[in-house]
Amino acid sequence: MFHNAELINEMDGLRRFAYKLTQNQADAEDLLQSTILRALEKKHLYKDNNNLFGWTSKVMFNIFISNYRRKTKFESQYDPEPAINAQSVEASQETKMEMLNVQDAMDRLSEDHRDILIMVCVKGMSYEDVSQALDIPVGTVRSRLSRARDSLDKELNTVKTPCTPFAPDAGYAASTAYAA
Repeated sequence: MFHNAELINEMDGLRRFAYKLTQNQADAEDLLQSTILRALEKKHLYKDNNNLFGWTSKVMFNIFISNYRRKTKFESQYDPEPAINAQSVEASQETKMEMLNVQDAMDRLSEDHRDILIMVCVKGMSYEDVSQALDIPVGTVRSRLSRARDSLDKELNTVKTPCTPFAPDAGYAASTAYAA
């Protein structure tokens, strides 16, 4: 058997080994904790004069492999997230047209209004962050944002002249009727 102090001395090496296996700091810490717990539970199986790091790293590797197998078997089989992420649905024609209308309306806005809308509404920046980024007071950010929203609303709700479908004039229709 080993003493707990000996196990503590091996923790730095085990931590590095866990990180090499998992490539993730949080997962490495979880793996290290599981390994220490398992080593303490199975302390009676450790043979004196063995390499403690070698024994505990083998315990760690076995835990890692077991967790990996469990994860690939159950998470891929029963977890719907990968399947959902693999499916993609193309936007409807109506949605695409709405996006084009919004893009056109955004293009017609002034640069100041467009920047404010993108920073606050698209990127989700706070008024304070926008104020610092543009080097303007927070009150100016609020008033520009209000005017930008009003301008965008006006641009989106402006009635566009619709395209009139091609309608042949009456003379053309009459001449084709006689030709037939």
